Amino acid sequence: MKQILLVFLFLNTVTAFPQENLKVKTGDDAIDFKLESIDGEIIELSEVGKNRNVVLIVLRGYPGYQCPICSRQVGQFVSEAKSFDEKNASVFLIYPGPSNQLEKYAGEFSQNFKFPENFHFALDPDYIMINKYGLRWDAPKETAYPSTFVINKEGIIVYSRVSSTHGGRTSADEVLKVLDE
Repeated sequence: MKQILLVFLFLNTVTAFPQENLKVKTGDDAIDFKLESIDGEIIELSEVGKNRNVVLIVLRGYPGYQCPICSRQVGQFVSEAKSFDEKNASVFLIYPGPSNQLEKYAGEFSQNFKFPENFHFALDPDYIMINKYGLRWDAPKETAYPSTFVINKEGIIVYSRVSSTHGGRTSADEVLKVLDE
């Protein structure tokens, strides 16, 4: 019985946590940031969103292993790249983590994908963007809460989903429906 109670209390704490620290929500202006791609290119959110919608996806980075749920989610979005482009949307993937070996791990993760032109894959060393958005999952073997935001051409967040679990991700189909609205 004690174990059940402890699990219940833990899950309630984890579920409530991201909302308390979240610094952006639907209806807010997106907070601009600059990050570097794995190829050394500087990518700025406002530039990616210039005359385009932006689907901002925060991955878990490397919490000691490559997250298979992140891989599945990214694969799903890449497979719908043409649909996102037709809806005038760019996909901006954020790979957070401590700067030590982040580039190596991001390289391992990204080698499984051929990112289309309307996709951007950026490193977030030492949680620069993650902290701006209040998405730091500061627990052992964690980096950031898996999150998806849709930002319209005016820079307003029109959709947000922050998962307090490893699953609970937004699907490409869900985001495509948001882009239709």
